[in-house]
Amino acid sequence: MRIILKKEVHNLGDAGDIVKVAAGYGRNYLIPSGYAVPATDGSVAQNEHQKKVADAIRRKELVGAKELGVKLEQTAVTIRREAGEDEKLFGAVTNRDVAEALAAEGIVVDRKAIHLADPIRAIGLFTVPVRLHREVQANVRVYVIRG
Repeated sequence: MRIILKKEVHNLGDAGDIVKVAAGYGRNYLIPSGYAVPATDGSVAQNEHQKKVADAIRRKELVGAKELGVKLEQTAVTIRREAGEDEKLFGAVTNRDVAEALAAEGIVVDRKAIHLADPIRAIGLFTVPVRLHREVQANVRVYVIRG
């Protein structure tokens, strides 16, 4: 059975891909769950049109993400936190705190795009990666100071 994927399916393909699957898997799981539609002549033509439109949107998003990435690379934010004598923070700095500090600078970034391996628990300078797009990742400098 040939189907067109509407969403990414692990080990099967990305949205818009035309794949061949077992009839039961497609008919009983993928199509009712909204992950796919049957690949008829009309749906294939519609899929090609949607791919072109989606490709134009992705290119536009990529350009915007690259511009934002350049801006983020040049940005440093300061976050004030109370700390003990040994430079350890009372609490931690999380991706939400970094997103709020960036918003205060006029840069709006979704907190889920900010990737901290672990919350920051000490005073100092940290480089925090921000994944803006599938192909664009920028680093922002975060100064955590005693406040």
